[in-house]
Amino acid sequence: MPDTAVRAAALDVRRRAERLELRFGDPCDPANPLGFSALLAADGDGELLAAAEELLDDEGFGAELVPVALGGRLRDADQLMRMLRPVFRRDVALAFGYGITSLFAAAPVFAAGGASQRESVARLLVSGGRAAIVHRSLAHGTAMLRGELTAMQYSDGYVLDGRKDVVINAERAGAIVAYVRTDPAPGPASHSVFLLDPGQLPPEGVRLLRRRPTTGMRGCRFAGYEFDECEVPGGALVGELGAGVRLSLRTFQLNRTLITGAVLASVDTVLRAAVRAALAGGTLGRRQRGVLAGVFADLLAGDAMATAVLRALSLLPGAAHLAAAELKYLVPDLLRDDLEELATVLGAGGYSRDTDQGMLGKLLRDLPAAGLGHAGTASCQAVVIPQLPLLARDFWGREAEPPAALFRTAEPVPHLDLGGLEVAGGGDFLAASLTACAGRLADARDEDPYANVLRTMAAAFHADLLAVREACLGIEPGDRAALASPATAALADRHSVLSAAGAALATWEHHRPTATFLADPAWLVLALHRYGRRLGLTLPPPPPDCVDRVAEELLARFRAGRSFDLHDAPLAEAGTP
Repeated sequence: MPDTAVRAAALDVRRRAERLELRFGDPCDPANPLGFSALLAADGDGELLAAAEELLDDEGFGAELVPVALGGRLRDADQLMRMLRPVFRRDVALAFGYGITSLFAAAPVFAAGGASQRESVARLLVSGGRAAIVHRSLAHGTAMLRGELTAMQYSDGYVLDGRKDVVINAERAGAIVAYVRTDPAPGPASHSVFLLDPGQLPPEGVRLLRRRPTTGMRGCRFAGYEFDECEVPGGALVGELGAGVRLSLRTFQLNRTLITGAVLASVDTVLRAAVRAALAGGTLGRRQRGVLAGVFADLLAGDAMATAVLRALSLLPGAAHLAAAELKYLVPDLLRDDLEELATVLGAGGYSRDTDQGMLGKLLRDLPAAGLGHAGTASCQAVVIPQLPLLARDFWGREAEPPAALFRTAEPVPHLDLGGLEVAGGGDFLAASLTACAGRLADARDEDPYANVLRTMAAAFHADLLAVREACLGIEPGDRAALASPATAALADRHSVLSAAGAALATWEHHRPTATFLADPAWLVLALHRYGRRLGLTLPPPPPDCVDRVAEELLARFRAGRSFDLHDAPLAEAGTP
């Protein structure tokens, strides 16, 4: 596609996202049938807001989940995240229950399915239908990950047995994508993926289980399936027999990054409510200003990491798996801490606004149900930890830094190819970014207060990366006892924060020529200071005006009704003079 056409496609996504945001309307308006009051009422009834689903139908939102080559609008993961944020800004459950789980179900089919399988799933989603995903059973799993299906081959097909009690949209799925155990022996070839048409399954072979109430994402319809000697044709197999684990590791890269990147918009909603609460008492107090500015810096830094990883799925498909796993277990943890900080502002001074308190409580309930809890952490660490000794030996300090387009959000990236994603190897592009940025800052001749602080901070993070490298060099690759130790898990935690610091530094550096707030070092210094505190690093204090500069940008965006992320996008919420 010519460069002008690619840039036109990117502009079209931005316009579609803005149109969707405006069609949802001001969520704080109690008279808005798509606003927070209506969403909370529907959640209380255990349902998704019907009017919101109708709006997404009218927008043809299902096409956003289907690759362009199959008749949809999905070009790359970064652009899809921009389309998801207006929905996540209002309701995590709506985003999951309406569509994103359909993409997660469809992803292995798009990656490895035959032409007819890909086309049938694409038609279903473009037409507004749903696909349900039946996960394999995992240790440390939530209810959604417990229970398992098995399959045995017979003459020209398979016989499925087993039960899965918790499946989103089981009741209304037009397709089922199931990870099924096809080999009783443990190992990477234990599972396979099947694409099933509920309407074509023998009635005596499958039973739809009753809907189960949940604490989080209460509007989503969690039901289940029980298979009993259910015969399915051989053509239901997606890709090769025994390829299920590899397919899940490949496609989970997309799932992990999309959820984490999109949920930043949900925390944006709570931060906006906290600003409103703080301003209800007049001007911001110093403590309130520090909390709000700190959370805003966290959102920008988290978005820097999420955006880099989403773009890496297209630019560096052989290396995105490591950063995708680290993003998924670090950033949600940071966001939970942010929500606790914001709760102190929302609950202070007798401030009371039912929808603001309600949206905070709903988000705290929804995040674990969305996989942003312990189960997500454990599965992501299982991806990261085995790679640390290899990275220490072959990449850290030696790898060239990644392409600038990874961090320049206005530049287009290639089409996403799910089938091209790798699950091991490929290096560590965020550590390479940290190393390169720290080196350039060390060589810079700038002497203003921010330059001096950034130089010292970047050097401290780089020194910590070298310390992690030395510790990982003492671990033999494949030493299961060492890899399972708490000390190695702690090294993985440290490395994830260093990766986030590398993403933030590179994002700031590549936006320095722009006229946006991302060129201001104040947000970066504040974000790095908070990362450093998490690592226990000794860092210089931010310059005296740092918090005020970040807080003023936060207030300016709040008053103008603009998003608290890298894109500074217009919102439907009315600005405050």
